[in-house]
Amino acid sequence: MNRVAAFILFTLTTLSAQVPNLNPGAPAAAPAPLADREAALQSLFKEYWDAYLQHSPEFASQIGDTRFNDQISDYSAQAANDWLAVEQNDLMRLAAIDPTGFSDQEKTSRELLLRRFLDDEEAAEFKEWEMPINQMGGIYSTYPGLVAELSFKTVKDYDDWIARLHKIPHAFDQVITDMSIGIDDQRVPPRSILEKTLPEVQQLATQKPEDSPLASPLKKFPASISAADQARIREEMLRVIQKEVLPAYQRLAQFIQYAYIPAGREQPGIGALSDGAKYYRFLIRRNTSTSLTADQIHQIGVEQVAQDEAAMLAIAQKLGFKDRKSFEASLKGNPKLHPASAEALLAAYRGYLDAMKARLPQLFGHLPKEAFEVVPVPDYLAENSAPAYYERGTPDGARPGRLFIDTYEATQRNLYDVEALAYHEGIPGHHLQISIAQEMEGVPEFRKYGGDTAYTEGWALYAEQLGKDVGGYQNPYSDYGRLELDIWRAIRLVVDTGVHSQHWTRQQMVDYFHDHSALDEASLQAEVDRYIAWPGQALAYKVGQLKMLELRDKAKAAMGVKFDLRAFHDQVLDSGALPLDVLSERIDAWIAQSSK
Repeated sequence: MNRVAAFILFTLTTLSAQVPNLNPGAPAAAPAPLADREAALQSLFKEYWDAYLQHSPEFASQIGDTRFNDQISDYSAQAANDWLAVEQNDLMRLAAIDPTGFSDQEKTSRELLLRRFLDDEEAAEFKEWEMPINQMGGIYSTYPGLVAELSFKTVKDYDDWIARLHKIPHAFDQVITDMSIGIDDQRVPPRSILEKTLPEVQQLATQKPEDSPLASPLKKFPASISAADQARIREEMLRVIQKEVLPAYQRLAQFIQYAYIPAGREQPGIGALSDGAKYYRFLIRRNTSTSLTADQIHQIGVEQVAQDEAAMLAIAQKLGFKDRKSFEASLKGNPKLHPASAEALLAAYRGYLDAMKARLPQLFGHLPKEAFEVVPVPDYLAENSAPAYYERGTPDGARPGRLFIDTYEATQRNLYDVEALAYHEGIPGHHLQISIAQEMEGVPEFRKYGGDTAYTEGWALYAEQLGKDVGGYQNPYSDYGRLELDIWRAIRLVVDTGVHSQHWTRQQMVDYFHDHSALDEASLQAEVDRYIAWPGQALAYKVGQLKMLELRDKAKAAMGVKFDLRAFHDQVLDSGALPLDVLSERIDAWIAQSSK
């Protein structure tokens, strides 16, 4: 019995115990009419989503809902507890709705929301709000990132942003309070991570107001806004940045430098916390939607590393090298395998993606409508960024999906892994999957956004292989790059569990990477710090990919000549980001139906 089923059984037992049985011999009461229960379910879904958007106004803005564009989140501990109480109430209401007679999608929606509530309730035990900042981001990067996703077409759009800017200092003070409580509770990130966070905050704190990304809406006004309004908006926005926001950044930088870094823990792994082992078990389950243990995942990683190494050695030998080390040494000195400039790096991504667009009908019956573009990572994030990452567009098409490419030290980057990364972060990876999810019809709004990490990242890693299925990777160096990225994700299984479960040092993580990968040094160092900052998140990629490959092989074996790869992919994608066990049930049902 899974957690959701166990909770529902407990809830129904509890509720029935609270109602006196006035006639023990009478038959059990029939469930409410199906139409009434379906209406109650849909009403709860809508109430929850409206409350969530109000609770997270930045997310509402990101998806194009402008109702809360002048608001920012409440970052206090009290707000975290209040939201948990809202979810707990909805959890009891949802569990009490009898799903008998519901459609498959209604049952799935109900279970997914129950799982979300249960996960959030369990996560609350670990007080994640006490460690809200690291080099991967936090409140200091939230609003510079948000402004780039907003649309500025009217005077109200600008005034809403100015209203948000006025609220930022209070929010920063709340986060500083949260971190102070974390210090008292000995829940602080590693010192090495915080030392890399500080320069990012300082860079934003010391900019001139007009150079701040927070002032970027001033660079270009729509012609419809009058000169007088433009002058007023410019004056007000620069004033609030100068007088209120930049001092808040400076206070945050000083807190990190003089209080937070000295309190940072020495050990990199989450196991150093008093409840670290329990917390890591929870993070594994939340990020992989499996019951795998850290030791099992570690062993899977070791095996996958060995498998990829054998395939990589075969390519190296085919190209005339006796071993991987000599081949990889040649890669570093080959100017054809490194971009001449940042623009050359961006052009390489765009070239592979343009070619893939023409091949998509071979792989999918259902394609999304949303537009897509490739852009560089903002300067203030570039030094510690992942090599590439995706940012969803808005469902209304006002903002396209964006693939961000880190052009920091661009000439030191590798070109031979660009093809696989383009497929992973762009198409047929994140952009295609997320856009299809946002365009779903007949499901509650919460299912269109986010979802299971093992699904979303597993799909993107699976998408790297799909490029090979439709004739990509014709250059053996790019094929080697594909394997280099695959082994990178396999290494994650080893080093993430190593540091957080087996108490590895950071140097052990670096050494394992050097022993099994030719990942460029800038990316390697940033990746190791990423796993330290985000325990368990990096496990999702390979675990999810292996499950999707397993399901495809299972369908091919069961269906034989009836197997249709396009239909399989549509089944995987057309219900949004599902937990892996729910996805398995969906594919099993499709196989059974298709085999009749």
